[in-house]
Amino acid sequence: MYKVRPGTAYPLGANYDGSGTNFCIFSRVATKVELCLFESDGAESRVELRERHADCFHGYLLDVGPGKRYGYRVYGPNDPSSGHRCNPKKLLLDPYAYAVDGEIRWHPAVYDYPRDGYDRDTSNEDSAPYVPRSVVVDRSFDWRGDQRPNIPLHDTIIYETHVRGFTAQHPKIPQHLRGTYAGLAHPAAISHLKKLGITAVELLPIHQFFHREELIEKDRINYWGYDPLCYFAPHNAYASTSDPVKEFKQMVKDLHAAGLEIFIDVVYNHTCEGGHLGPTLCHRGIDSATYYRRQPEDPKHTEDFSGTGNTLDTRRLPIVQMILDSLRYWTQEMRVDGFRFDLASALVRESPGVSTRAAFLSAVHQDPALRTAKLIAEPWDIGGDGYLVGGFPSIWSEWNGKFRDDVRDFWRGAEHSLPDFARRISGSADLFESSLRLPQASINFVTAHDGFSLRDLVSYNNKHNLANGEDNRDGESHNRSWNCGIEGQTDDPEILELRQRQQRNFLATLFLSQGVPMLLGGDELSRTQRGNNNAYNQNNPISWLDWEKIDDRLLRFTSQLIHLRKQHPVFRRQRWFPTTTVADQLPDLEWFTPDGAKMTEADWHVGYAKSLGIFLNGTSNLGVDPEGQTIQDVNFYVVVNSWTGPLEFLLPEVLAHHHWESVLDTAQIGHEFHSQPVITDRPIPTVGHSVKVLRSLE
Repeated sequence: MYKVRPGTAYPLGANYDGSGTNFCIFSRVATKVELCLFESDGAESRVELRERHADCFHGYLLDVGPGKRYGYRVYGPNDPSSGHRCNPKKLLLDPYAYAVDGEIRWHPAVYDYPRDGYDRDTSNEDSAPYVPRSVVVDRSFDWRGDQRPNIPLHDTIIYETHVRGFTAQHPKIPQHLRGTYAGLAHPAAISHLKKLGITAVELLPIHQFFHREELIEKDRINYWGYDPLCYFAPHNAYASTSDPVKEFKQMVKDLHAAGLEIFIDVVYNHTCEGGHLGPTLCHRGIDSATYYRRQPEDPKHTEDFSGTGNTLDTRRLPIVQMILDSLRYWTQEMRVDGFRFDLASALVRESPGVSTRAAFLSAVHQDPALRTAKLIAEPWDIGGDGYLVGGFPSIWSEWNGKFRDDVRDFWRGAEHSLPDFARRISGSADLFESSLRLPQASINFVTAHDGFSLRDLVSYNNKHNLANGEDNRDGESHNRSWNCGIEGQTDDPEILELRQRQQRNFLATLFLSQGVPMLLGGDELSRTQRGNNNAYNQNNPISWLDWEKIDDRLLRFTSQLIHLRKQHPVFRRQRWFPTTTVADQLPDLEWFTPDGAKMTEADWHVGYAKSLGIFLNGTSNLGVDPEGQTIQDVNFYVVVNSWTGPLEFLLPEVLAHHHWESVLDTAQIGHEFHSQPVITDRPIPTVGHSVKVLRSLE
């Protein structure tokens, strides 16, 4: 039925050229590969790919074009004890598929071994009726007029959100677009981001992922998406049309037109095929021993540094090539501006341990297509030696988990927390400066998708995850949270006011700190997950933004706070604070006690210290603008009080001759900042748990 020409061994995947499609798949162990083509009625035709070059099986089929559904059957060794799991009875997705049609229908046939509890051996049962299909795609798109915003990293403000959750309940977005790529690009969605002051939207995983059988059995799904399988295909369930590729591209184009960059969370550390008892859907049946790290003493079992049962083996060239091909595709063809690498330490594991000279990093660093992409590592995995905050090379930024922990400790009143709080808000030089990196290496965050929302952080001491169906065993138990006196919901006006002030304190700390701030989507609305700190399987209002219940005061506060940061480069320095001071000049950074005296070494070691005055010199060299001119600003004095009661601050004598105005007070309940002149010879009053920001008028 199909005439097969030799085709080429590059590129991998199904690539349509206007006349036909070249199919190419990698496997070192396969003895035979069949391309399976499916008609609209589901009928299957098989074509053997007889050409083989450099372990790539390939063939070109004339008149096979966009929309064609296909898969592979791979013949070869099926010896689990050696890590080989080839089984032609299992229809496999193309690892390089640009689009995927359908979902997994969980059935014993998707496994290639006899399963306990079943009365038959399903390893020889055809899985085709139960698994999704790869799709040939027309990759053409009209990018005319598209311009990348190219926002410098030090000016970036990241908004982490979920494609579905951001718009699922948005009343101004048409029902059929909610929860989709098109919904995220809707004017109502973009308007919110622009008014807020966001510069980059970071999406939770959008690579094609699937929901594990145990979740489906509990009537739940993998809502977050951290179980990928195809690293080139946008997740099909987020498309409002039958063409997720074009819809995703249009979303990117629309966001770019609004001046917004787009980052995606990429999960190259593992796949949804799990451990040795997982299903055979793609990589496992193609060349399991190459794709997945094996336990040296028992190759039947995979090494697991992700907590999901497997880890991709980035020590092997074909795996590094697949990841780099994926990154280039999303950068060049999908025009994504940056990537956040989930459990990035798993990608730099050599033998043994982690290494910043790993093959993966070397490949990324030499690739010219990635030189302008923003690369953000989550610098840990579940291995004992995998915590690498501050350890990635110079072109990388990192999620700064120490910022999250130390800032939380300070605002919940933990003793001995003041020195670490000061290190974090001044850019975490202790973590990044020694590796010749800049302050923007630190991606600062207080909350993220994994953990409490900001409102819950100040409302719960304990996780409340029963809705997840795991008897509250899942999720982090040590959250460094403080419920302000009562667990969960309350009508107590004093506690409610304190919680609202604490949310403002966290936001002020985040956006006034050196480094790159990341805001969890919905925190500006005071979104709650009802104490759930691991809502990975909650595809419902627990996870979705509730646009009908918005804290307008917090939203307005957050927007004004972001715009204050954007207006003043002193809060986003391009360079580290110098360690020495020129005589007769104000320092770039100075710390003061509430009575206006410079902090001494002894002051830092007072375990119960919970207050601080911070001088930021805007007249120093903060960096350079695009024309190469030195950037300068006005001076700021920030007073921080994490005591439970009021505290008065005296302006340091060296600053008292300046004229100052108060431009921010987290204890101020009004809808807007009310700038007020400061009488410099009088104490500056603050309430307990508050931040006040003074700006020089000279």
